[in-house]
Amino acid sequence: MVRPIKALVLDLDGTLLNTLEGLANSFNRALSSLGMQTRAVDEYRHFIGDGAARCASRCLPDEHSNNASLIEKCVSLFQSDYADSWREGTEPYPGITDLLAGLGQHHMPLTVLSNKDDAFTQEMVTVCFPETRFSLVAGFGYQHRVLHKPDPSGPLLIAEHLQLPTEALAMVGDTATDIQTAHTSGMVSIGVLWGFRDRQELEQAGAQHVIGSPPELMELI
Repeated sequence: MVRPIKALVLDLDGTLLNTLEGLANSFNRALSSLGMQTRAVDEYRHFIGDGAARCASRCLPDEHSNNASLIEKCVSLFQSDYADSWREGTEPYPGITDLLAGLGQHHMPLTVLSNKDDAFTQEMVTVCFPETRFSLVAGFGYQHRVLHKPDPSGPLLIAEHLQLPTEALAMVGDTATDIQTAHTSGMVSIGVLWGFRDRQELEQAGAQHVIGSPPELMELI
């Protein structure tokens, strides 16, 4: 039995939007600029989710994965490229737009919490979901108050904005990081299977619910 959910906190990459190709292509161009070997697109399923710096560390060759200067250069190249190229292959997952419309009709407050830079988060939500009214959209840099998930500062900011306790919120995401975010802040944790990771990761992270398609979220809440 799901405890009453009064608002949703939605992850962006791998939950609302399929951004795998765009992120992989942009990071690969950054690697090429650094003279490094590029990675297969599918490898980025396990690189994405914890911010650009962690993704850069993971996609760099092992011998450079802890090189702070190189990571910084990779992130800078990625951000410059991604600002112009993020639309490559980026689109809402099937059923997401209808789900958001249905939740809106039921007056469910919707928020977005991403480990993506706030500027990218804001632009992508505005461009990809022009018909959806979100109560709050926050990347990790939002007002310098939000740290990367799974830190609870993001959920606490959202709860404060909505004037609700975090226990009344549900975190919806596709990675262990999203599930851990729910746990660190007392939210209901809902893992989705259409994103970048699999059921095993979500269940091992302690997801209270795992769903296979967007309509299942509507049924769940």
